[in-house]
Amino acid sequence: MKRISLFVILSATFLFPTAIGQTLQGVVIDEVVAVVGKEYILLSDIEQQYLQMKLQSQVQTSEEATRCMILESMLFEKLLLHQAEIDSVEVTDDQVNSELDRRMRYFISQFGSQEKLEQFYDKSVADFKNDLRDVISKQMKIEQVQQSITEFAAVSPAEVRKYFKSIPRDSIPLIPSTVEVSQIIKKPQITPEEKFEVKERLTGYRKRIVDGETSFEALARIYSEDPGSARQGGDIGLRGRGELYPEFEAVAFKLDPGEVSEIVETEAGYHIIQGIERRGDFVRVRHILLRPKVSPYELEKARIYLDSIAQLIRNDSVNFDDAVVKFSTDPSRNNSGILINPKDGSSQWTPEELDPKVFFVIDKLETGTISTPVLMQDEEGAEAYRLLYLRKRTQPHRANLEEDYDQIQTWALMKKKSEIVQNWISINSKNAYIRIDEKYSACNFQNKWR
Repeated sequence: MKRISLFVILSATFLFPTAIGQTLQGVVIDEVVAVVGKEYILLSDIEQQYLQMKLQSQVQTSEEATRCMILESMLFEKLLLHQAEIDSVEVTDDQVNSELDRRMRYFISQFGSQEKLEQFYDKSVADFKNDLRDVISKQMKIEQVQQSITEFAAVSPAEVRKYFKSIPRDSIPLIPSTVEVSQIIKKPQITPEEKFEVKERLTGYRKRIVDGETSFEALARIYSEDPGSARQGGDIGLRGRGELYPEFEAVAFKLDPGEVSEIVETEAGYHIIQGIERRGDFVRVRHILLRPKVSPYELEKARIYLDSIAQLIRNDSVNFDDAVVKFSTDPSRNNSGILINPKDGSSQWTPEELDPKVFFVIDKLETGTISTPVLMQDEEGAEAYRLLYLRKRTQPHRANLEEDYDQIQTWALMKKKSEIVQNWISINSKNAYIRIDEKYSACNFQNKWR
């Protein structure tokens, strides 16, 4: 299904060029259904996007209503592009190339390798870029104009209150239960013996590869502790500058194809790296990652250490926020140890959004209390202990300004941005030539396009 979806995305503008404008025994295969300024929308554009939504189970209305929604979205994009032409909005070749490289890396990651992508479509990455270049350039211009429309949108406290009062009482949204959680983390020390053992293993692997005893790929599949690349023989795919650990990147960009590096240390652990290819500011390498293991003794020391901190907090010898700054070994100590929800950047979590292991612990806590030391794994898979502190818990309730001001402010801002966009469309659509095929006259558009 992922490949089918990717096929639809890639094919939207260049896989079916010969069909446009052709007919077969008098049957129209494609046609222009709308024009905005110099830009036109084809029937195939709508159908391809409809197919993509259907494949991704995003069709929630009737076929006709969905196609009307797609058409209106395209009308807005074409109007933005028309305005970009009037305003002489430009994007540089470097900007377009950077975006093309980013998208190609995503497509390649979906297939596992560049070779598999090119084999599947019988098209080289260079050909993909040439076919997509004009599309990407237009999309970037559209984004610039769209961002400029609501760039300075803001809502005052008075506007937030006015927005909330405008919501009918029986339509006020229900806010689910949320929690706010902080943590103090103690990462055990890695002993010199553990580091030495890992380096010795990597030195042995490197010697076997250099001596021709075995291949880098074979050892990576068996021994590498990077689950994302081990199955690919250690191949991390095409990566640009700034995407890798600095120490890793500094070595990777200097390797010739087939050359194997000495041991490289990063936050993730210890690596040996083999060069595959270099393309300007992009590099493709293989690596074998080994992580020094924490000894049971050091892990137990971390648990005992945090248990003593928890007792100090419970006895009011130190408050939690001060304890975070003094004792936590995690960067979150600079933010009172608060867990940030990546979904919206807030400190609020619904039970469904939290890691089940975290929720299982804090679900038993009273607000303002702290857990016993809990075993955890950090982002790199290393074991550590942490204390969890339940700062706040809300019960399911109807939204109100006292408890949910930030959420209501977000809703008010979204509504204001929508009104700004609608007003922009109303003004600028009058200044552009717009024609829509009569077969869409029954569409219930949100904006006046005719």
